[in-house]
Amino acid sequence: MTGAPSILVVEDEPLISMMLEDFLDALGYRLAGCADAVSDAMRHVEEGGFDAALLDVNLRDGETSWPVADALSARGHPFILATGGGNEIVPERHAGVPVLTKPYTLDGIRNAFETLLKG
Repeated sequence: MTGAPSILVVEDEPLISMMLEDFLDALGYRLAGCADAVSDAMRHVEEGGFDAALLDVNLRDGETSWPVADALSARGHPFILATGGGNEIVPERHAGVPVLTKPYTLDGIRNAFETLLKG
């Protein structure tokens, strides 16, 4: 599907990343890339070529995706924050960003991206 929106996924768990890829494919989206660390995600952000992103807030080794969220905001790229429902506090600068609580579901991904990409 050529005109399908492309999505960048920032997720540090390989199995979850693969599941998200399957969900996006089932929903008619294209995977623009996957990143499991801030440095890799920042490379994707700098290269561009995607319509929206899904950012897991907490990555491995204590990394958070806030630098990626800041870079996406600065470039005007829409994104969704994903949390495990823990104590992640969204900084005020990203207060208006949609938050998706894990575990992911197909309906949750569908609703989040339909809402995000309409606006």
